[in-house]
Amino acid sequence: MVLPEASEDELREAFSAKLIDYPHSSADAVRVAEQRFRRELEKQLGADVLPVMRAFQNASESSDTDLTKSEIALAARWIKAYDAARKAGFRDLGDTDEAYFEVKAI
Repeated sequence: MVLPEASEDELREAFSAKLIDYPHSSADAVRVAEQRFRRELEKQLGADVLPVMRAFQNASESSDTDLTKSEIALAARWIKAYDAARKAGFRDLGDTDEAYFEVKAI
């Protein structure tokens, strides 16, 4: 049995992006904001979204002395990419201090 080659999109790990704690918005506006957030995150990180996110999470739970330069660099990439994606997601919604986008592997 011959398996078809996986496309680049299929090789990417799947993730979801959900807008959390945003008041006063329609379901359509939230869906569009989540799509903009996701597109910008993928634009910034490509296929590395989940590995970079995991590096950031690991860095957040570790001390600087426990991390390699590579791990610190990956965590910094997440901060920059998430910020750009957050701005894109909130572009038409306005910002609130409580609202955020949650990214999870699926």
